[in-house]
Amino acid sequence: MRIAQRFVTLLAILILAGCASQSPEGRYTIIDSMKSKGQNSRIDMIVLHYTAGSKTSSLAVLTNKDVGAHYLVTDDNPPLVYRLVNESMSAWHAGESSWYGRTYINPRSIGIEIVHPGWERNVNGTMGAPYPISQIHTVTALTRDLAKRYDIKPENIVGHSDVAPLRKQDPGPSFPWKELAHDGVGRWFDENAAAKYEVEFSKKGLPDAKWWQAQLKRVGYSVPETGVLDANTRHVISAFQMHYRPEWVSGKPDVQTAARLLALPTTGTGLTR
Repeated sequence: MRIAQRFVTLLAILILAGCASQSPEGRYTIIDSMKSKGQNSRIDMIVLHYTAGSKTSSLAVLTNKDVGAHYLVTDDNPPLVYRLVNESMSAWHAGESSWYGRTYINPRSIGIEIVHPGWERNVNGTMGAPYPISQIHTVTALTRDLAKRYDIKPENIVGHSDVAPLRKQDPGPSFPWKELAHDGVGRWFDENAAAKYEVEFSKKGLPDAKWWQAQLKRVGYSVPETGVLDANTRHVISAFQMHYRPEWVSGKPDVQTAARLLALPTTGTGLTR
């Protein structure tokens, strides 16, 4: 019996030793045999950008300037995917930003830059250059893989303009968010509910500024809660429109924008009112 007990003890020691490692200078031993339940992935967001430049200029900026991204998807046919920053590292891509009240987006996100000439704000509804289909397929596949690997929620797959609406407008209104959502990447509004809400708003009129600010905050945006339709609130409305109503990016409240905002779920893809 004593021999058996000694064998079990020796076996346990050997197992623990196999889960241990010495510090670089041998001053202490690290034991990896026990794991805490209080943990999750560092990464819980994906932020999509456009480069507003060519492949050559984009690579030059992303490798030689104080700005970075984990991935760059080119406009080649077929597109190339450059991994510029290891996923275990924080890339400097989002800057001053916020989503669902949380700031410091860089350490908790994967940044994907997409080679695209960019978009200039205008009053005639022009959405800018379209993204090549093959490029969008590549972006969708890459984003889906990352979202699955890190268990990223649909509402946390966003554009730079979503998390920094006062500063940024990428990936712009020509980026096909609806197509990505239909392929299981990102969040989209309930179109049947939006049609119903549009009729309701047409009859009773648009809600006040306080409603807009509360609803934008509900779905993740950082927005001033002044109760006044000020310039900053209009910028946030514009960012919402770039994502969910790209055919009319004006920053002005209207029936369709209100209906789509109300029909957008807070989390996931189901309908939340």
